[in-house]
Amino acid sequence: MAKQRVLLTGGAGYIGSHTYLALVDAGHEVTILDSFANARQSVIDRLGRIIGTEVDVIEADVRDAHALGAAFAAGRFDAVVHFAALKAVSESVEKPLDYFDVNIGGLTTLLRVMDAHDCRRLVFSSSATVYGVPDETPTPETAEFRGMNPYGQTKIMGEQILNWLSASDPRWAIGILRYFNPAGAHGSAMIGEDPRDIPNNLMPFISKVAKGELPKISVFGDDYDTPDGTGVRDYIHVEDLARGHVLSLARLFESGEGHLVNLGTGRGYSVLEVIAAYKRASNRDLAYEIAPRRPGDVPIYVAAAGKAADVLGFRTEKTLDEMCASSWAWISGPHSGGTD
Repeated sequence: MAKQRVLLTGGAGYIGSHTYLALVDAGHEVTILDSFANARQSVIDRLGRIIGTEVDVIEADVRDAHALGAAFAAGRFDAVVHFAALKAVSESVEKPLDYFDVNIGGLTTLLRVMDAHDCRRLVFSSSATVYGVPDETPTPETAEFRGMNPYGQTKIMGEQILNWLSASDPRWAIGILRYFNPAGAHGSAMIGEDPRDIPNNLMPFISKVAKGELPKISVFGDDYDTPDGTGVRDYIHVEDLARGHVLSLARLFESGEGHLVNLGTGRGYSVLEVIAAYKRASNRDLAYEIAPRRPGDVPIYVAAAGKAADVLGFRTEKTLDEMCASSWAWISGPHSGGTD
């Protein structure tokens, strides 16, 4: 694939920063646009140290049409990889207007500016949250939408907007990627996931217990119909996930057509398996307690991963042990506190 000029919105965040490195490694010229509302400025310096050169970054909000227009006028971008969004399910229930404003308003503003500058290749960060509580697992891309919270609904609406746009104008080619459970950190241990507040997701919560910042892990339910009674989820290493964006972008330019795929491993690990793997990685005792089931949780939530392999040639490479080892190297090292 020829080198492309790529605008990476939300590129200072957890998945965005790892995708920046994957895109640069693939030979692309990348500019990060981020408001730093949910990311730290220090990650830019560390990205620059990893790649050995200065990072091109624009501090701006994706809802700011003027700032976006100035960026496109200066950059002449060939494509956009769009991460900039709010992402916490519980916060979205408390602040639904903020989520629709940022996640939908930011997307439509971006699309208008892209169109005005003849840039119509987009990779969109979606989520398995669009499936809600699915009827089948592994869950295929054909599963019905179930928007069970404002965050999930913004991803559903975003996908629908993109589908209607591409149907209305064949010049658009859009890749929609539905993530399952990103985990782990970059092999340099210089960037990774370290939420400022109490984490909503399992692995960053475990990492904070391992580091001594939280006292114990809550295991929500141990009586599910799974091998050890705890919930099973599909965890994907963030570096594998980042590579999926590079493959998606390549496919858009090769085919001129859009695609929709899950990004997951196609296999699941239970809560207790993840705790055991993190214990091996950190060599720490990890206290946990069994708590009541949470409403809406399902026993098993795993991606049907075959379509990504067929359409993009995407297959995951890294194991759960590698996810945990990289997470621990990051969280226990001198650089943690850099991305959310």
